[in-house]
Order: sequence, then structure tokens, then C-alpha cells
Amino acid sequence: MHSLVVRLDNAGDVLLAGPAVRAVAAGSSRVTVLAGPAGAAAARLLPGVDDVVEWPCPWILGDPGPATRSDVEELVELLAARRVDRALVLTSFHQSPLPTALLLRMAGIGWVGAISIDYPGSLLDLRHGVEEMVPEAERALSLARASGFSLPPGDDGRLAVRRPLPDVAHLLPAEPFVVVHPGSSVPARAWPAEHHAEAVRLLVEHGWRVVVTGAPSERGLTAHVAGTSGAADLGGRTTLAELAGVLDAAATVVVGNTGPAHLAAAVGTPVVSLFAPTVPAVKWSPYRVPTVLLGDQDAVCRDTRVTRCPFEGHPCLASVTPRAVLRAVEKTCGRAPSPHIPAPV
Repeated sequence: MHSLVVRLDNAGDVLLAGPAVRAVAAGSSRVTVLAGPAGAAAARLLPGVDDVVEWPCPWILGDPGPATRSDVEELVELLAARRVDRALVLTSFHQSPLPTALLLRMAGIGWVGAISIDYPGSLLDLRHGVEEMVPEAERALSLARASGFSLPPGDDGRLAVRRPLPDVAHLLPAEPFVVVHPGSSVPARAWPAEHHAEAVRLLVEHGWRVVVTGAPSERGLTAHVAGTSGAADLGGRTTLAELAGVLDAAATVVVGNTGPAHLAAAVGTPVVSLFAPTVPAVKWSPYRVPTVLLGDQDAVCRDTRVTRCPFEGHPCLASVTPRAVLRAVEKTCGRAPSPHIPAPV
């Protein structure tokens, strides 16, 4: 059986779909993932995936281009050519799977399942209901189970990536190190850059080697955060798979609610999570790894899903001090190195 799993969001959302994908793979001869441009690289890292189709979905992307007939027809033809037997459409609570289900029907897919609160007519064969305040990974896995797919024996349902990961030893310090990832795809979820820079300085002063990571578009930010502290600046220097290798080697990762937090969870590395409460932590905090959650989870922006903070000074995260991050790193690592200033990497 050829199965299709659809997750059209960002890299973190795709990584959280990993357990569901593995369940589908255990009951299928082939698995294709339909992913968006921001999630396709993550989909290729998931165990159980044989093929990835990339498509910019105009009802999922945060800043979409126009929806055109030619784009839709191209996708329908691509999927029809793959002769998919069964499809699962994975969404978050605020998204409807029905437009996607319509395209899957047009592609000739005979069985489609999704979580939906809306009446699906003939678009869904399985209209699954789920308790919403559960981790996203479990929400997706519940759909896979309702569709007849189960995790194979010995699979504990944690996030995971394909191994072996790329060799990144040439980029990293020889001693144990902490990763600081200051970027975020959503401004309302970003800890202030100056706080990041001060946290890096404190970590170095307290004996930690520090590696600062970021996307190519974040090179200016990572250079500022690394500063003259002696931290290694890997901004824009890694692919997603190489970043997974960096995170896998780290003692802990300091990161906001963004894709690399879930990538850290997928390689089993503890996380100091700078988590803005605009979405519920119970759903999107790093899944099943040791985590210290920082940020005012009862702030007035709680559960609003705002992308830009409407309050001066970004109080829900700016109230977290760099020294609190230092203490959280020491907690996740179970030790505090003797203070010294190491030589630059």
C-alpha cells in the first residue's frame, strides 16, 4: 500500500509528525510526504519516508502567493502519477484539512482521513475527533492509529531523525558545548537579541563552550549574539541535517518555540525553552526530552497566536534574565563548570 502523509507547515510541525509517519510506514509498502517549502527538508529527515513532494499551500503558508489553477492542477497531476492508495492530512487545531482533501480526491486518492470539526461531506472517509490540549505529536499519532496504523514493536513514539547524521566535528569544539539558537520564524516568539548576547557571555564566563546557530537569513543576528565572547558562530553554515548533527553533539540547546527546538528533541538533546505563551506549551513545547520552560506562561498574550508582540518591551519573554538561562543550562546539564574564559573556537 502506498500511503501519503500531508503536513504543509514549517519544519518543526513536520518533525512533530514523525511518530505518525513511522506508524504509517509500518503498515505501508511506500510513504510519500506532501510538505511545504519550509518543511520539505525536515520531511526528508524523517525515518520511514520514501519520497517528498513539495508544494506551497496557499491556505497554510503565513505569507502565501495567489492561489492559481495551474498550481493546483500541477499538484493534482503529481499526486495522481504516484498512485496513492491512502492519505492522512495532518493539521493543527486552527487549520482545516478540507481544501487539501478536495485536491486529494481530484488526484484519485480513494481513502482520506483527517481531524476535522467541519462537516466534510464526501471529502473524508475518516473524520477523526481528538482532545485538543495534547502534544501535537500525539494529536497526529492519534489520527494514524484511528486510520489503522500502529507504531512498530520497540518504537516508543519519541521524535526521531534518520541516522547516521552528517559528520560536523570540524565545526564544533572538542569540549562539551551549549548551542544558543537566537532566531525565530515568528517575532512574537523571539527572546531579545541583547539578552541572547548577554547569556552567551555569561555561559562562556562560567566555563561553557558555546555554539551559536542560525539560518542564512540570520547571519547578522548570530554574529551579534556571538560577539567577541569566543563563541563559535555557525549562522548560515549548516543544512538542516548538519544542524541536527550539531544539536545531537550538544550538552543542551537554548532556543525559542521554533523548528530547532523540535530538531533538538528529535536527536534527544535537552532544551532550555524560551517559550512565548502565544500558543500552548502543552502542545508545542519540546516533546519528551528534558526541558526547562522559561517565559511567563500566564501573560495576556496567552493562546492568542499573535505573530508580533502588541506590548512594549515584549514582557512575556524579556522578563527572562540571561542569568536565569545560565541556571537553566546548569540544571539540564546537571553540572556547572568552573569559571574560566576558554580560548576562542
